[in-house]
Amino acid sequence: MVNSNAASYGKNARVLVHGGAGAISRKRLTAASEKRCKEKLKQALSAGAKVVDQGGSALDAVVAVIKVMEDSPLFNAGRGSCLTRKGRVEMDASIMDGSNLDAGAVTGITCVKNPIEAARAVMELSPHLLLMGTGANSFCRKVASQAGLKIVDPEYFVTARSLRGLARFLEKEKLARQAGLTISGLTTGASQSEGASPDFCHDDLEFLNECKYGTVGAVALDLDGNLAAATSTGGITGKSAGRVGDSPIIGAGTYANNDTCAVSCTGHGEHFIRAVVGHEISAMIEYAAFDVRTAAEKVVFENLARTDGSGGLIALDAKGNYSMPFNTAGMFRGVATGDGRFEVAIF
Repeated sequence: MVNSNAASYGKNARVLVHGGAGAISRKRLTAASEKRCKEKLKQALSAGAKVVDQGGSALDAVVAVIKVMEDSPLFNAGRGSCLTRKGRVEMDASIMDGSNLDAGAVTGITCVKNPIEAARAVMELSPHLLLMGTGANSFCRKVASQAGLKIVDPEYFVTARSLRGLARFLEKEKLARQAGLTISGLTTGASQSEGASPDFCHDDLEFLNECKYGTVGAVALDLDGNLAAATSTGGITGKSAGRVGDSPIIGAGTYANNDTCAVSCTGHGEHFIRAVVGHEISAMIEYAAFDVRTAAEKVVFENLARTDGSGGLIALDAKGNYSMPFNTAGMFRGVATGDGRFEVAIF
């Protein structure tokens, strides 16, 4: 595990973003790729900060951030999402309003251009919190006009890079079996090649289990003191159809409560679900009087370590204090502060 030196923290934050954590190789991340990823992180932060600065809600801000990330094939959400074993895209997303604890989520959707908007539609137009698969797709088509959802062909999400990523995963899986090993995915932060894909992971078979973390996420604090969190992902390359990670699970991959904090996670979802990461950080703040940095770092560096869980998160409280810890080689991340600064980093 990487120690707490991998954490970023500070004060006066308005918007935080992450683009995934994983086994990102400094040697294989070219200067051009790093620049593209950082520019997209800044663009996403700018979209969210603009909403907040103009008096918009934290909820609108996190949606604005996530849409930029979903529209970019650089990251594993929306267009450029990872593919299942059969070459399909099954996307998950969730959103939570810290002012009233309302939330919405979708899992396994295939037809909505921006899955985060589908999650919000579930929250605002459905009596349910989480919809899955064909039921979620049907709901989205039904409310598309009312919710402003754009319905697209599933092929829209598939890119040449995601196809190469799946092919490489299947080949590596074959080699792993021959070596008596098992692998479960090859995705990291920036989709299928830009800094955190198989092309930037270690080639040795023993490292393949580290190369599987996707997801984009955002948290925001608006001028009224309200918090919101949102997370969106394409999952992991080569996943079985129907697999669900932590991203659409409220309390695990996403959580927001004005009384405590807003959290969005990225990592090996099965471990984040076991640790109930989002709510655990909130509970530490509420019941143990931890600050957001201490709570976030404890969960990432201690709680997840109990099951060898890897990944990271972004967390923000109602005073603008934030933390962005990760226990992997890197995490695409950034912060927009109240005084107009944008800061982004990968390692």
